[in-house]
Amino acid sequence: MSVELDNLAAQVKANGDAEASAIVLIKGLADQIAAAKTDPVALQALSDSLKASATSLSEAITANTPAAPAA
Repeated sequence: MSVELDNLAAQVKANGDAEASAIVLIKGLADQIAAAKTDPVALQALSDSLKASATSLSEAITANTPAAPAA
């Protein structure tokens, strides 16, 4: 395989891994919300955790996304 094809294959795998992780995360969140639905303290803790995770994820995406080439 050429280097370009190897790089593309690696990126496709990385994307697939990230998507699978997101699915596990979303399903886990649904379970946590269902378990805490009658506990306002637990719901607030979950909300705070999600906000912190979202900030970290956003920063990681921004830091690791190359700028779009000028058109």
